[in-house]
Amino acid sequence: MIYLNRVNILSEKFPVLDHYPFNMKIFQDTGVVSFTTPITFFMGENGTGKSTLLKALAHRCGIHIWESESNLRYQPNPHENNLYKAVCVEWADGPVPGSYFGSQIFSHFAKNLEEWAVNDGEMLNYFGGKSLITQSHGQSLMSYFSSRYRIKGLYLLDEPETALSPSSLIELLNLLIRTARAGHAQFIIATHSPLLLACPGALIYSFDRPVIEPVRYEDTAYYHLYKNFMNHPEKFINNG
Repeated sequence: MIYLNRVNILSEKFPVLDHYPFNMKIFQDTGVVSFTTPITFFMGENGTGKSTLLKALAHRCGIHIWESESNLRYQPNPHENNLYKAVCVEWADGPVPGSYFGSQIFSHFAKNLEEWAVNDGEMLNYFGGKSLITQSHGQSLMSYFSSRYRIKGLYLLDEPETALSPSSLIELLNLLIRTARAGHAQFIIATHSPLLLACPGALIYSFDRPVIEPVRYEDTAYYHLYKNFMNHPEKFINNG
């Protein structure tokens, strides 16, 4: 199911061109990012803007991002979280609910859920029926994913591979495939994982190029890096 058709990046609405993220050429030069499959990946090196655009999508789509107020800087960038003000989205048939997942903020959400469950234990039923903080981090993530993604909606995930083992990543990949085939969820995922990027039929956008554009799985830098490493690890290991 495709709920979100496209996002338009309106560079003419950028308030400045010399502060992040508006100083990034990839945002200045990319006009449209379209979503034509139930599962879309944003891939690229750190600092290329994939997570920044994902957060802007969340804000523009009315999806709440659980964030702790403790991550405050002494000299904050007033423009850092304002890319959403210069993007517009096109829905297929009106907005749908959804959620945003980031590994750094998941523990903050899990602790809040634990506090809510003190007064209403049934809250845990929406997330696998178990406390998310009494399971291992990987187990709690899979409990959250398998329960939350049964609900119709748009789901944004920022580097879910961070706390998952390879076997759990394959489990997540199969969960994404099953959920997408059921026809009630759309996923947009920022990732470095070649395991997730191997998803059949998924659309992959590269942020490693001058503009955001589609790329074949076999042409991604991660595919080549992992393949070459597995075939010839000695070429990558410095023995001093």
